[in-house]
Amino acid sequence: MSQGSIAAGAFVGFLLLIALCWVPFIGPFIAGVVAGIIARGALRGFMAGFLAGITGALILGLALAILGGLIRGFIGALIGWILGFGIALTSLISVAVICALGGLIGGLIKR
Repeated sequence: MSQGSIAAGAFVGFLLLIALCWVPFIGPFIAGVVAGIIARGALRGFMAGFLAGITGALILGLALAILGGLIRGFIGALIGWILGFGIALTSLISVAVICALGGLIGGLIKR
């Protein structure tokens, strides 16, 4: 039985997370399960799902912060940055945990 790759699982999980981000709970969960299956193993799947969730949330938050910073004026830019990073923090807590649990289950499936 060969070991899977955490990096490959995290990359595929990230791509699926971007594609399925519009589905509130099921999208990150499916991305985590697929990342866990690719990573092969419970701990490896957990790590792959968690990395995919963190990467997706950070990129989303950074994009929202940059787009919010394009608002004219100092106060508008400050509010945009605050909202962008607030959304990133919320996404880190929710999406990364859901992806990690999906990765754990996916890793147990392909053990």
